[in-house]
Amino acid sequence: MKIIIVGAAGDIGQSACKELGERHDIITVGRSGGDYRVDVADLDAVKALYRKVGMFDAVISCVGDATFAPLHEFDQDSFMVGLRQKVMGQVNLVLAGLDVIADGGSFTLTSGVLDRDPIRMGTNAATANGALAGFVRSAAIEMTRGLRINVVSPGMLDVSATRYGEWFRGHKPVPSQDVGLAYAKCVEGAQTGQVVTVG
Repeated sequence: MKIIIVGAAGDIGQSACKELGERHDIITVGRSGGDYRVDVADLDAVKALYRKVGMFDAVISCVGDATFAPLHEFDQDSFMVGLRQKVMGQVNLVLAGLDVIADGGSFTLTSGVLDRDPIRMGTNAATANGALAGFVRSAAIEMTRGLRINVVSPGMLDVSATRYGEWFRGHKPVPSQDVGLAYAKCVEGAQTGQVVTVG
């Protein structure tokens, strides 16, 4: 399969690349690096990406900024970061890809642990994660041509613990290999409309 992995350079993206790269043709995409570059919040840019890549069988999205701040410090602009980047950025990858992905293709998005196990200052990310779960469950019942869509919801990865562990006190880091397997399950499996939790 030809698989586009957006956010391939990040910890989560690397876990997906490592697992699926053993068996498939991986196209890496990032905001500032990779085979191609794209700002997923720009729908036209996403459409242009797909035109450049040509035929593809699957899209994995491991992207999505969010604002981490105390609730009382948020205003509409700062809260929109997670909605614009993490939610709409990933939704754009689906909307732009519906008519150009191969028959039987799949979209796999990424949310995270915070909507089910919150931390202080994580409200924006938690809201985005919940929105992605709702989008995937609903979009799955309208997919045509045998297309599938799922979302992987990982906890904090073991390789990320040195950078983010202070925020995730009491959270058990999840093995990167397990996260990679979750993406393989979504791409190579048969399920759709699922939130695949890791950790």
